[in-house]
Amino acid sequence: MNKDTIVKCPTCRDDVVWSSDSPFRPFCSKKCQLIDFGEWADEEKSIPGAPDMSDSDGWSETHI
Repeated sequence: MNKDTIVKCPTCRDDVVWSSDSPFRPFCSKKCQLIDFGEWADEEKSIPGAPDMSDSDGWSETHI
């Protein structure tokens, strides 16, 4: 991205200039960065993937 590229803050949707002058990019501020981090920590956000079989009922290493 070049110095004049504008992106939207993932939290509040404000414009953010993508440059070294924007230390929290892609977020507009530390506050928005922490809000996003909190959503991941509370598992409000996740990346889809295969289910964790170790937590499933009936899973056993003896059935491998």
